[in-house]
Amino acid sequence: MRPGLWLFAPSRDSQGGSSWLLEASATGLSFDLLIDCPGYSQANLDWLSARGPGLLVLTSREGHGRCRRVQQAIGWEVLVQEQEAYLLPGVAPLRSFGATCELAPGVRLLWTPGPTPGACVVHARGPQLDVLFCGRLLAPVGPNAIAPLRTARCFHWPRQLASLEALRGWLPPGSPEWIACGGGLGALRGAKLVTEGAVALRSAP
Repeated sequence: MRPGLWLFAPSRDSQGGSSWLLEASATGLSFDLLIDCPGYSQANLDWLSARGPGLLVLTSREGHGRCRRVQQAIGWEVLVQEQEAYLLPGVAPLRSFGATCELAPGVRLLWTPGPTPGACVVHARGPQLDVLFCGRLLAPVGPNAIAPLRTARCFHWPRQLASLEALRGWLPPGSPEWIACGGGLGALRGAKLVTEGAVALRSAP
């Protein structure tokens, strides 16, 4: 999608959700970041196993997919917000966090409950790119347009709206440049990333 940023095909294991991979070279980390679990296929497992060390970050229970089997195949550590760690029995190594987590300067996670109890977002800002992985907190509703959506699977709608406000205050001014959503990418009409992400985030209802 961009230098150092990859998108996997939607996964039926995650209700058609999309997973993203951010290369270590784009963040200054010593490992790749896999945002949500891609489909369990031999092609995905082979590609990930060949990459070296990595960390699988889960942004909501809807992004767990077949996490245990993928983790066993590739051996990467899994990071999840503490409210949803109990949903991953048998996943090891497994690490959890509370309200926030900083993996490195410019690579941070924020707990954003609402879509699910342990939903979170990941913001990566460095010399090569400035991208927010918003999971299911926001969904595309048109070209370069995003909004929180109240679905039948939504855990707590008022908390989701409060999380959106908290996110706006948590991000640095002018960030993000791009937003990577965890599902519903068809609404972007061929695009995969929301460009001018800071503007789209301010405009979200």
